[in-house]
Amino acid sequence: MRLGVLDVGSNTVHLLVVDAHPGARPLPAHSHKADLRLAQLLDPVGAIGPDGVDRLVATVREAMEAAEDKGVEEVLPFATSAVREATNADAVLARVREETGVDLQVLSGEEEAKLTFLAARRWFGWSAGKLLVLDIGGGSLEIAYGMDEEPDCAVSLPLGAGRLTAAWLPKDPPDPSDVKALRRHVRAQIARTVGEFARFGAPDHIVATSKTFKQLARLAGAARSADGLYVQRELKRKSLEDWVPRLAAMTTHERAELPGVSEGRAGQLLAGALVAEGAMDLFGVESVEICPWALREGVILRRLDHLPPAA
Repeated sequence: MRLGVLDVGSNTVHLLVVDAHPGARPLPAHSHKADLRLAQLLDPVGAIGPDGVDRLVATVREAMEAAEDKGVEEVLPFATSAVREATNADAVLARVREETGVDLQVLSGEEEAKLTFLAARRWFGWSAGKLLVLDIGGGSLEIAYGMDEEPDCAVSLPLGAGRLTAAWLPKDPPDPSDVKALRRHVRAQIARTVGEFARFGAPDHIVATSKTFKQLARLAGAARSADGLYVQRELKRKSLEDWVPRLAAMTTHERAELPGVSEGRAGQLLAGALVAEGAMDLFGVESVEICPWALREGVILRRLDHLPPAA
């Protein structure tokens, strides 16, 4: 069957269309993406403003039209931290439902971490052993650890690259004192969680997902996305530590000129790098392998698990 997953994230609204059936690997068929940056459209009281809601409704409508054009039989719509934490979330969800017919399911941070972990487990398989998975989104950082498909420990922290950029790095290029303050904040938040994971022992394999990690790995010399899904990519902490001060000295425009960095993500790349560096350092990680699958694939896999086997 042809499935679509509609991901209303903190940075983008992304429709991923796949051809899939139980027991098989989902095959990407179409991608429809719009930069919305909901995490940066919150007003001072934490609500998504009228313009942001209008743009969200229009973008969801366009995505559903694209899904219909591509012959999608079922769309799995969900929203993450930007909608989850908006003070007017209920009103926003009601308007989206009323005007588009789409009932967005708001995932908790723990659900995000678990579904991302499921995707990484399926990608790497049982031979990967105990997995530690790191995922940096626009609104939050998810960390999960476990031996099975359900992680033993999963946490979500409000350390998304878009959220932190809007709140902590107002200048371009950023003020060094702001960068230092953000670095201190990020590490204090992550450090509170390290003990929760330490009691499970050392992981056998450390994995990172998300656009932020992919772009950082590309800067450090990993293969281009055009080289395909199955090329192994990694990000070493030493390379990341070398890049952080360089990114901090650049303007958004200068970062956008770097290999693998999209113009829309260039502004928040420094904040993402500080989160990645802090997580790798505090968890004692020298290198992470980049996983092509993440939350969207986890949502699809979970749905396929609940379909009856083909006759």
